[in-house]
Amino acid sequence: MDAIGIDIGGTKIAGAVVTELGEIVVEDRVATDASDSDAIIDAVVDMITRLRVGRDIRAAGVAAPGFIDAAQSTVYYTPNIPWREEPLRAKLDARLDLDITIDNDANAAGWAEFRFGAGRLVSDMTMLTIGTGVGGAIVSKDALFRGGFGAGAELGHMRIVPGGLPCGCGARGCIEQYGSGRALLRMANSIADVGGIGQGLARVREARGSISGHDVAELIREGDPGAVHALRELGHWLGEACASLSAVLDPQLFVFGGGVSIAGDLLLDPVRESFHATLPARGYHPEPEFVIAELVNDAGVVGAADLARAGAERRA
Repeated sequence: MDAIGIDIGGTKIAGAVVTELGEIVVEDRVATDASDSDAIIDAVVDMITRLRVGRDIRAAGVAAPGFIDAAQSTVYYTPNIPWREEPLRAKLDARLDLDITIDNDANAAGWAEFRFGAGRLVSDMTMLTIGTGVGGAIVSKDALFRGGFGAGAELGHMRIVPGGLPCGCGARGCIEQYGSGRALLRMANSIADVGGIGQGLARVREARGSISGHDVAELIREGDPGAVHALRELGHWLGEACASLSAVLDPQLFVFGGGVSIAGDLLLDPVRESFHATLPARGYHPEPEFVIAELVNDAGVVGAADLARAGAERRA
């Protein structure tokens, strides 16, 4: 049974019809106004309606960037969309004669990697999505971990630096402030300020007025010492976080997705070094592998569709 997957982002909504093997049949994408809740719901309904024309579609999954309740029905909170206690599934049910599943966007991406990507050969996997922020997904014994209230696996808000940098969640020292794309830009600017290995970064900043994520990625590809140092600092913090996560979750595999993951081993090497340096009781139990995600930008829609298919079968 083909299913539809929808991935709601802060600036765009992506959708696709996905087969049982995780293959995309057709896809769609629209820009959206994140400040208008009704417009977002209208756009999701319109996209699902377009995608199902001429196809036998019985289920659709919607991946939303926020806390979802245990019943996978209500969006407790989204940071970039004005949803607070939003009854999203009920609103979609009222307008679509389909079985609707709601889940967190990082959960959907992690599930896609587990089912069809880098994690398909293991039973226990932890995924960190390194974008503007840090998202997370946990698969344990072939099942997504959601927690007692449904809002678990918010790995970006695990605190690693007591009293550290303030985070948008209200706490201080979260991994999101040290291991995200936004953190990478902050580190790059700090290195540019001091000269030395930061001269390349400083030249780019002077020429363009600021340093973008694209600029840092280009400099990393060119081997610029300042940009590479910033990435290694980022990897160090992520490795420390993985060591703590490993002590609790004991995954067989850590998967890294998101825009920063395109750096590949330039990111994974310092992650591994820091992990090995801080893992409790290293040498007395097997250690996980560290890999880059395979599905890249398709993970959200593929995972949402597969979760919708599973949900429909469970409720049938």
